Amino acid sequence: MSALTTRIEAALPGLRIAEQKMARHFLRHPQDAILGSAAQIAERLGTSDATVVRTARALGYGSLAELRAAFVEDLMTPPPAERLARTLKAAKGAKGGVLEHVLAVHQDSLNAFDDPDFAKSFSDALSTLTKSPMRHVFGVGPSGALADYAALQFNRIGLRSTSLNATGIALADRLLALRPRDAVMIIAYAPLYREVRVTLERARQVGVRIVLISDSLGPLIDGPLDAILTVPRGKAGHLATHGATMVLLDAMVAGLAERQGQSALGALSDFGDLRGKLDRGWSRRGTRQAGRGEPR
Repeated sequence: MSALTTRIEAALPGLRIAEQKMARHFLRHPQDAILGSAAQIAERLGTSDATVVRTARALGYGSLAELRAAFVEDLMTPPPAERLARTLKAAKGAKGGVLEHVLAVHQDSLNAFDDPDFAKSFSDALSTLTKSPMRHVFGVGPSGALADYAALQFNRIGLRSTSLNATGIALADRLLALRPRDAVMIIAYAPLYREVRVTLERARQVGVRIVLISDSLGPLIDGPLDAILTVPRGKAGHLATHGATMVLLDAMVAGLAERQGQSALGALSDFGDLRGKLDRGWSRRGTRQAGRGEPR
């Protein structure tokens, strides 16, 4: 199933009966969602156009037009298995096989960092994150692991941070922690799904600064952002890659540490002291202490 199909089916139990009927119609007849007006769709199902619009909003979209855009995106984006098949087929044509192909894809993504505009956005992002008393890093799925990594590394250099990696109603508890002047760094990609939309709305409601890391989501977001870092995720229509995003996060950690100066070094020193108290041999990474069988 596509991501959009999975999302709609997951939302069905929480919808009203009329909205469930409408959502199932969208799944069976996506062409109606793409081509039909609210009045036309309502006439086919013997309901009101208000129900059509209400269903779109219940599914996490601001309007029927936004739901229509999601269906178009869904039809244009190959499912994961097909993207993987395309990637493997392309790799067969590379002299060095999969390794050479993947390295080339990552290099193409990293080339985006050479743009002077990107350097300016990078500096703006660092300023936003440095000035904020608390940082919240949003991401779900693979991006959720990246959010955890970024928050962990930020904390190690003395910048209080947390990850917003929950989905559905579980995200509500995390969003309650947002405070005025905090910063939220969103790692997300199109379509503009519900969790991203609600996080943005809550951030603006509370007065939180916003940094976006994405490949194509920027133009879909209404309202200003403090910084947008456009990071490609590999070749279009092929398996998504996150190497460039990972490199960017490491660069951000180094950049933030540079701006923090001695306080970053002090925080890492405290971290080292704590490690030493927990395990005197922690610095012997990947080795075994004599007489002990546990890896370090």
